[in-house]
Amino acid sequence: MESPKFTTSLRCLCMLLLCVATLNPAFALKNCTFPAIFNFGDSNSDTGGFSASLITPKLPYGETYFHKPAGRFSDGRLIIDFMAKSLGLPYLSAYLDSLGTNFTHGANFATAASTIRLPINIIPRGGFSPFYLNIQYSQFGQFKNRSQIIRQKGAVFANLMPKGDYFSKALYTFDIGQNDHSEGFFNNMTIEEVNASVPDIVNKFSTNVKNIYNLGARSFWIHNTEPIGCLPYILANFQSAQRDSYGCAKPYNDEAIVQLRKDLPLAAITHVDVYSVKYSLFSKPKEYGFELPLIACCGYGGIYNYGSGICGQTITINGSQIFVGSCERPSIRVNWDGVHYTEAANKFIFDQISTGLFSDPPTPLKMARHNI
Repeated sequence: MESPKFTTSLRCLCMLLLCVATLNPAFALKNCTFPAIFNFGDSNSDTGGFSASLITPKLPYGETYFHKPAGRFSDGRLIIDFMAKSLGLPYLSAYLDSLGTNFTHGANFATAASTIRLPINIIPRGGFSPFYLNIQYSQFGQFKNRSQIIRQKGAVFANLMPKGDYFSKALYTFDIGQNDHSEGFFNNMTIEEVNASVPDIVNKFSTNVKNIYNLGARSFWIHNTEPIGCLPYILANFQSAQRDSYGCAKPYNDEAIVQLRKDLPLAAITHVDVYSVKYSLFSKPKEYGFELPLIACCGYGGIYNYGSGICGQTITINGSQIFVGSCERPSIRVNWDGVHYTEAANKFIFDQISTGLFSDPPTPLKMARHNI
């Protein structure tokens, strides 16, 4: 599908979001219980960090499940929400949200627009979050220490923070890297220049995973990058890019896996190929009950319904005020707002990856725990 020209370097980026290649097998052989989840990432798994600290998404964000904005860049739930639910845990509170949060069963350090590397253009001067992966790691370190000090106060404080032994027993999830690619493209870097940045991105990711491991993490669930060449915000902005047979922009699609196993012999690391699952939504949407995968459900303008107005905003077109709202049936649509996926698509992706069929090693979500 992709041109061979683009399949070496960036394929090395999705093959390095997990290098622990000489792993001593440490995986449970039966369903395991995770008492908590600690998540690191971008808008694909942000449950309120960006909303609490920078910009709050408005309706119709959240309309499908929460019936109001819930800090998520979707019409409803994200993959991380379905993961938590399947493990019998509550939806994760965002670390950056100071109101009404409960961290008993974990915390979410992801924020929309986050990158692995320090971005060049940070909000408000640019479009990327200041909470890149290094900062998320630092926040986790503070959280681990301070949460236990707070727990010692007892009473309600003890009921809002995780127990000390949860940190070694928890599942650590990562979904980040897409914005490192798109930042390069939107800064007018060539495909070759973006490819050349991959080793540094991989190194920065690997360093942070090792640092979190050194703080006691042992069970890791790591997603590779997604097919950004199929998203309306890429298609609308790079219209001259060559398309594949499904309409995706070929030069902007590839994957990579970070190899960490040889350096973290006590860890159970599951690499999850979300790229393939997400790409199937664009290559054969009808087979899975979806339609118009390249067109944003909530947007305005052009053939991809993206570019003239942002989801949830009121814009002026020919002197008339137009609210940029949702399509009629988000339940059969793949893309929500030009960048993110609908709840229906997120649920489909979760159903596929949780089985272990798209994992290396082929470990179902409920068996991805390190034997302690």
